[in-house]
Amino acid sequence: MKPFTYERARTPAEAAAAVARVQGAKFLAGGTNLLDLMKLEIEAPTHLIDVQDLKLDRIERAGGGLRIGALVTNTALASDARVRRDYGVLSRAIVAGASGQLRNKATTAGNLLQRTRCPYFYDTNMPCNKRNPGSGCSAIGGYSRQLAVIGSSDQCIATHPGDMAIAMRVLDATVETVNPQGQTRAIPIADFHRLPGDTPHIDTNLQPDELITAVTLPRPLGGKQVYHKVRDRASYAFALASVAAVIQRDGSGRVAFGGMAHKPWRIEAAEAAMPQGARAVTAQVFAGAKPTEDNAFKLPLAERALAAVIADTRS
Repeated sequence: MKPFTYERARTPAEAAAAVARVQGAKFLAGGTNLLDLMKLEIEAPTHLIDVQDLKLDRIERAGGGLRIGALVTNTALASDARVRRDYGVLSRAIVAGASGQLRNKATTAGNLLQRTRCPYFYDTNMPCNKRNPGSGCSAIGGYSRQLAVIGSSDQCIATHPGDMAIAMRVLDATVETVNPQGQTRAIPIADFHRLPGDTPHIDTNLQPDELITAVTLPRPLGGKQVYHKVRDRASYAFALASVAAVIQRDGSGRVAFGGMAHKPWRIEAAEAAMPQGARAVTAQVFAGAKPTEDNAFKLPLAERALAAVIADTRS
Protein backbone atom coordinates (compact mmCIF):
# COMPACT_ATOMS: atom_id res chain seq x y z
CA MET A 1 0.00 0.00 0.00
CA LYS A 2 1.33 3.42 -0.95
CA PRO A 3 1.63 6.15 1.72
CA PHE A 4 -1.29 8.54 2.21
CA THR A 5 -2.48 11.19 4.65
CA TYR A 6 -5.72 11.06 6.59
CA GLU A 7 -8.34 13.29 8.21
CA ARG A 8 -11.84 12.98 9.67
CA ALA A 9 -14.53 15.32 8.37
CA ARG A 10 -17.15 16.90 10.64
CA THR A 11 -19.75 17.97 8.06
CA PRO A 12 -20.65 16.86 4.53
CA ALA A 13 -19.58 20.20 3.02
CA GLU A 14 -16.29 20.03 4.92
CA ALA A 15 -15.66 16.54 3.53
CA ALA A 16 -16.36 17.70 -0.03
CA ALA A 17 -14.09 20.73 0.45
CA ALA A 18 -11.27 18.49 1.68
CA VAL A 19 -11.47 16.31 -1.43
CA ALA A 20 -11.41 19.43 -3.61
CA ARG A 21 -8.42 20.83 -1.70
CA VAL A 22 -6.07 17.83 -2.03
CA GLN A 23 -5.31 16.37 -5.45
CA GLY A 24 -5.79 12.61 -5.46
CA ALA A 25 -7.97 12.59 -2.32
CA LYS A 26 -10.84 10.15 -1.80
CA PHE A 27 -13.66 9.67 0.67
CA LEU A 28 -13.48 6.71 3.05
CA ALA A 29 -16.57 5.16 4.65
CA GLY A 30 -16.83 1.38 5.15
CA GLY A 31 -13.84 0.85 2.89
CA THR A 32 -14.90 -2.63 1.77
CA ASN A 33 -13.91 -1.93 -1.85
CA LEU A 34 -11.47 0.98 -1.60
CA LEU A 35 -9.15 -0.54 1.02
CA ASP A 36 -8.88 -3.80 -0.93
CA LEU A 37 -7.88 -1.88 -4.04
CA MET A 38 -5.38 0.19 -2.08
CA LYS A 39 -3.71 -2.97 -0.78
CA LEU A 40 -3.27 -4.13 -4.37
CA GLU A 41 -2.05 -0.63 -5.36
CA ILE A 42 -4.80 -0.42 -7.96
CA GLU A 43 -6.12 2.61 -6.10
CA ALA A 44 -3.51 4.95 -4.63
CA PRO A 45 -5.21 7.99 -3.05
CA THR A 46 -2.85 10.60 -1.68
CA HIS A 47 -5.28 11.59 1.09
CA LEU A 48 -8.29 9.92 2.73
CA ILE A 49 -11.20 11.87 4.19
CA ASP A 50 -12.99 9.66 6.69
CA VAL A 51 -16.73 10.46 6.60
CA GLN A 52 -17.87 7.93 9.22
CA ASP A 53 -18.47 10.67 11.83
CA LEU A 54 -21.05 12.44 9.65
CA LYS A 55 -24.64 12.07 10.78
CA LEU A 56 -25.74 10.24 7.67
CA ASP A 57 -26.81 6.89 9.09
CA ARG A 58 -30.58 7.29 9.46
CA ILE A 59 -33.55 5.99 7.45
CA GLU A 60 -36.43 8.47 7.52
CA ARG A 61 -39.81 8.98 5.92
CA ALA A 62 -39.70 11.58 3.14
CA GLY A 63 -42.31 12.60 0.56
CA GLY A 64 -44.25 9.38 0.93
CA GLY A 65 -41.11 7.29 0.46
CA LEU A 66 -37.85 6.81 2.35
CA ARG A 67 -34.65 8.82 2.65
CA ILE A 68 -31.68 6.56 3.31
CA GLY A 69 -28.56 8.18 4.72
CA ALA A 70 -25.36 7.54 2.81
CA LEU A 71 -23.76 5.80 5.80
CA VAL A 72 -26.62 3.39 6.50
CA THR A 73 -25.03 -0.05 6.41
CA ASN A 74 -26.27 -2.72 4.04
CA THR A 75 -27.32 -4.84 7.02
CA ALA A 76 -29.34 -2.02 8.59
CA LEU A 77 -31.01 -1.19 5.28
CA ALA A 78 -31.95 -4.77 4.41
CA SER A 79 -33.36 -5.43 7.88
CA ASP A 80 -35.37 -2.21 8.26
CA ALA A 81 -39.04 -3.12 8.70
CA ARG A 82 -40.21 -0.41 6.28
CA VAL A 83 -37.81 -1.57 3.58
CA ARG A 84 -38.78 -5.22 4.02
CA ARG A 85 -42.50 -4.35 3.85
CA ASP A 86 -42.60 -1.73 1.08
CA TYR A 87 -39.38 -2.25 -0.90
CA GLY A 88 -38.85 -5.99 -0.66
CA VAL A 89 -36.84 -6.17 -3.87
CA LEU A 90 -34.20 -3.92 -2.26
CA SER A 91 -33.94 -5.99 0.91
CA ARG A 92 -33.65 -9.21 -1.11
CA ALA A 93 -31.01 -7.77 -3.43
CA ILE A 94 -28.81 -6.63 -0.55
CA VAL A 95 -28.98 -10.02 1.19
CA ALA A 96 -28.00 -11.69 -2.11
CA GLY A 97 -24.75 -9.71 -2.18
CA ALA A 98 -21.46 -10.34 -0.39
CA SER A 99 -21.14 -11.89 3.07
CA GLY A 100 -22.76 -10.93 6.35
CA GLN A 101 -19.50 -9.44 7.60
CA LEU A 102 -19.20 -7.18 4.56
CA ARG A 103 -22.84 -6.12 4.75
CA ASN A 104 -22.26 -5.10 8.37
CA LYS A 105 -19.59 -2.62 7.25
CA ALA A 106 -20.52 -1.64 3.69
CA THR A 107 -22.56 1.56 3.33
CA THR A 108 -25.35 2.60 1.01
CA ALA A 109 -23.23 5.20 -0.80
CA GLY A 110 -20.18 2.97 -0.90
CA ASN A 111 -22.17 0.15 -2.45
CA LEU A 112 -23.27 2.43 -5.28
CA LEU A 113 -19.67 3.61 -5.75
CA GLN A 114 -17.95 0.23 -5.91
CA ARG A 115 -15.79 -0.06 -8.99
CA THR A 116 -17.20 -1.76 -12.05
CA ARG A 117 -14.54 -4.34 -12.75
CA CYS A 118 -13.43 -7.68 -14.18
CA PRO A 119 -10.61 -10.14 -13.30
CA TYR A 120 -8.15 -8.28 -15.53
CA PHE A 121 -8.74 -5.11 -13.52
CA TYR A 122 -7.17 -6.86 -10.53
CA ASP A 123 -4.17 -8.19 -12.48
CA THR A 124 -1.69 -5.32 -12.62
CA ASN A 125 0.43 -7.28 -15.12
CA MET A 126 -2.33 -7.05 -17.72
CA PRO A 127 -3.47 -3.98 -19.70
CA CYS A 128 -6.74 -2.47 -18.43
CA ASN A 129 -8.27 0.79 -19.62
CA LYS A 130 -10.25 1.09 -16.40
CA ARG A 131 -7.12 0.86 -14.28
CA ASN A 132 -4.73 2.60 -16.69
CA PRO A 133 -6.58 4.60 -19.39
CA GLY A 134 -5.23 4.00 -22.87
CA SER A 135 -3.41 0.77 -22.04
CA GLY A 136 -5.94 -1.54 -23.71
CA CYS A 137 -8.58 -4.05 -22.59
CA SER A 138 -7.30 -7.56 -21.88
CA ALA A 139 -10.85 -8.90 -21.56
CA ILE A 140 -11.56 -8.18 -25.23
CA GLY A 141 -10.25 -11.29 -26.87
CA GLY A 142 -9.52 -12.78 -23.45
CA TYR A 143 -11.62 -14.65 -20.90
CA SER A 144 -15.03 -12.99 -20.89
CA ARG A 145 -17.52 -15.52 -19.52
CA GLN A 146 -18.78 -13.20 -16.75
CA LEU A 147 -18.60 -9.94 -18.68
CA ALA A 148 -20.96 -7.57 -20.48
CA VAL A 149 -23.18 -8.59 -23.36
CA ILE A 150 -24.66 -5.13 -23.92
CA GLY A 151 -23.71 -1.49 -23.33
CA SER A 152 -19.99 -2.23 -23.63
CA SER A 153 -17.45 -0.46 -25.84
CA ASP A 154 -14.16 -1.08 -27.62
CA GLN A 155 -12.49 0.16 -24.44
CA CYS A 156 -14.14 -2.02 -21.76
CA ILE A 157 -16.55 -4.96 -21.37
CA ALA A 158 -16.65 -5.14 -17.56
CA THR A 159 -19.96 -5.62 -15.72
CA HIS A 160 -21.32 -3.73 -12.74
CA PRO A 161 -20.81 -6.10 -9.77
CA GLY A 162 -23.51 -4.87 -7.41
CA ASP A 163 -26.94 -6.14 -6.43
CA MET A 164 -28.32 -3.21 -4.44
CA ALA A 165 -28.02 -0.83 -7.40
CA ILE A 166 -30.13 -3.14 -9.60
CA ALA A 167 -32.99 -2.92 -7.12
CA MET A 168 -32.49 0.84 -6.75
CA ARG A 169 -32.78 1.13 -10.53
CA VAL A 170 -36.09 -0.72 -10.72
CA LEU A 171 -37.42 1.42 -7.83
CA ASP A 172 -36.38 4.73 -9.50
CA ALA A 173 -34.24 5.86 -6.58
CA THR A 174 -32.56 9.27 -6.50
CA VAL A 175 -29.02 9.98 -5.28
CA GLU A 176 -28.53 13.18 -3.26
CA THR A 177 -25.14 14.91 -3.17
CA VAL A 178 -23.41 17.99 -1.79
CA ASN A 179 -20.39 19.90 -3.14
CA PRO A 180 -17.77 22.04 -1.33
CA GLN A 181 -19.97 25.15 -1.64
CA GLY A 182 -22.79 23.38 0.16
CA GLN A 183 -24.86 23.13 -3.03
CA THR A 184 -26.98 19.99 -3.31
CA ARG A 185 -27.94 17.93 -6.33
CA ALA A 186 -30.43 15.12 -6.96
CA ILE A 187 -29.33 12.54 -9.55
CA PRO A 188 -31.84 9.94 -10.81
CA ILE A 189 -30.32 6.48 -10.40
CA ALA A 190 -30.78 5.97 -14.16
CA ASP A 191 -28.24 8.75 -14.75
CA PHE A 192 -25.87 7.92 -11.91
CA HIS A 193 -23.76 5.10 -13.39
CA ARG A 194 -22.07 5.50 -16.76
CA LEU A 195 -21.47 3.21 -19.71
CA PRO A 196 -17.76 2.82 -20.53
CA GLY A 197 -17.58 4.61 -23.90
CA ASP A 198 -14.10 6.08 -24.30
CA THR A 199 -13.70 6.76 -20.56
CA PRO A 200 -14.18 3.41 -18.79
CA HIS A 201 -12.14 4.61 -15.80
CA ILE A 202 -15.05 6.93 -14.85
CA ASP A 203 -17.83 4.83 -13.32
CA THR A 204 -20.36 7.51 -12.32
CA ASN A 205 -21.54 11.00 -13.21
CA LEU A 206 -20.48 12.43 -9.87
CA GLN A 207 -18.12 15.38 -9.89
CA PRO A 208 -14.76 14.59 -8.24
CA ASP A 209 -15.59 16.71 -5.19
CA GLU A 210 -19.24 15.63 -4.74
CA LEU A 211 -20.20 13.63 -1.67
CA ILE A 212 -23.26 11.39 -1.60
CA THR A 213 -25.41 12.29 1.40
CA ALA A 214 -28.49 10.11 0.87
CA VAL A 215 -30.53 7.95 -1.47
CA THR A 216 -34.27 8.53 -1.66
CA LEU A 217 -36.93 6.02 -2.65
CA PRO A 218 -40.28 7.20 -4.04
CA ARG A 219 -43.65 6.04 -2.76
CA PRO A 220 -43.99 2.24 -2.54
CA LEU A 221 -44.99 0.55 -5.78
CA GLY A 222 -46.88 -2.35 -4.25
CA GLY A 223 -47.09 -5.55 -6.27
CA LYS A 224 -44.89 -8.58 -5.81
CA GLN A 225 -41.21 -7.76 -5.60
CA VAL A 226 -38.53 -10.31 -6.43
CA TYR A 227 -34.74 -10.35 -6.79
CA HIS A 228 -33.42 -13.45 -8.54
CA LYS A 229 -29.66 -13.92 -8.85
CA VAL A 230 -27.98 -16.60 -10.95
CA ARG A 231 -24.33 -17.19 -10.09
CA ASP A 232 -21.63 -19.83 -10.21
CA ARG A 233 -21.86 -20.63 -6.51
CA ALA A 234 -24.50 -20.10 -3.88
CA SER A 235 -22.78 -17.33 -1.93
CA TYR A 236 -20.28 -14.48 -2.26
CA ALA A 237 -20.23 -14.43 -6.05
CA PHE A 238 -21.13 -11.78 -8.60
CA ALA A 239 -24.16 -12.42 -10.77
CA LEU A 240 -23.93 -14.05 -14.14
CA ALA A 241 -27.42 -12.59 -14.54
CA SER A 242 -29.80 -11.12 -12.01
CA VAL A 243 -33.36 -9.82 -12.21
CA ALA A 244 -34.98 -7.17 -10.01
CA ALA A 245 -38.71 -7.05 -10.68
CA VAL A 246 -41.86 -5.43 -9.37
CA ILE A 247 -44.92 -7.12 -10.87
CA GLN A 248 -48.52 -6.06 -10.38
CA ARG A 249 -51.58 -8.30 -10.20
CA ASP A 250 -52.52 -7.58 -13.84
CA GLY A 251 -49.10 -8.76 -15.07
CA SER A 252 -47.69 -5.30 -15.68
CA GLY A 253 -44.49 -4.31 -13.96
CA ARG A 254 -40.89 -3.16 -13.99
CA VAL A 255 -37.67 -5.07 -14.44
CA ALA A 256 -33.94 -4.33 -14.28
CA PHE A 257 -31.05 -6.69 -14.94
CA GLY A 258 -27.66 -7.12 -13.30
CA GLY A 259 -24.59 -8.98 -14.49
CA MET A 260 -25.26 -8.01 -18.11
CA ALA A 261 -23.79 -4.53 -18.59
CA HIS A 262 -21.43 -1.89 -17.21
CA LYS A 263 -24.34 -0.42 -15.20
CA PRO A 264 -27.73 -1.63 -13.96
CA TRP A 265 -29.65 -2.37 -17.15
CA ARG A 266 -33.25 -1.30 -17.53
CA ILE A 267 -35.17 -0.39 -20.69
CA GLU A 268 -38.46 1.13 -19.58
CA ALA A 269 -40.04 0.90 -23.05
CA ALA A 270 -39.74 -2.90 -22.92
CA GLU A 271 -41.82 -3.13 -19.74
CA ALA A 272 -45.07 -2.71 -21.68
CA ALA A 273 -44.44 -6.28 -22.88
CA MET A 274 -44.39 -7.75 -19.35
CA PRO A 275 -47.88 -9.34 -19.65
CA GLN A 276 -46.66 -11.09 -22.82
CA GLY A 277 -43.90 -12.92 -20.99
CA ALA A 278 -40.13 -13.00 -20.55
CA ARG A 279 -39.21 -13.55 -24.20
CA ALA A 280 -41.11 -10.48 -25.37
CA VAL A 281 -39.41 -8.34 -22.71
CA THR A 282 -35.84 -9.57 -23.13
CA ALA A 283 -36.05 -9.31 -26.92
CA GLN A 284 -36.35 -5.55 -26.46
CA VAL A 285 -34.14 -5.17 -23.37
CA PHE A 286 -31.19 -6.86 -25.08
CA ALA A 287 -31.74 -5.66 -28.64
CA GLY A 288 -28.32 -4.82 -30.04
CA ALA A 289 -26.46 -7.09 -27.61
CA LYS A 290 -22.92 -8.04 -28.64
CA PRO A 291 -21.97 -11.08 -26.61
CA THR A 292 -18.68 -12.90 -26.98
CA GLU A 293 -18.41 -16.61 -27.67
CA ASP A 294 -17.74 -17.12 -23.96
CA ASN A 295 -20.78 -15.27 -22.63
CA ALA A 296 -23.50 -15.65 -25.28
CA PHE A 297 -25.21 -18.05 -22.84
CA LYS A 298 -26.11 -15.03 -20.69
CA LEU A 299 -28.90 -13.92 -23.02
CA PRO A 300 -31.04 -17.07 -22.73
CA LEU A 301 -30.03 -17.23 -19.05
CA ALA A 302 -31.48 -13.76 -18.41
CA GLU A 303 -34.66 -14.70 -20.26
CA ARG A 304 -35.08 -17.86 -18.18
CA ALA A 305 -34.35 -15.92 -14.98
CA LEU A 306 -37.10 -13.42 -15.80
CA ALA A 307 -39.47 -16.26 -16.74
CA ALA A 308 -38.82 -17.82 -13.32
CA VAL A 309 -39.56 -14.49 -11.62
CA ILE A 310 -42.82 -14.04 -13.53
CA ALA A 311 -43.88 -17.60 -12.70
CA ASP A 312 -43.01 -17.02 -9.05
CA THR A 313 -45.21 -13.92 -8.84
CA ARG A 314 -48.15 -15.79 -10.36
CA SER A 315 -47.99 -18.69 -7.93
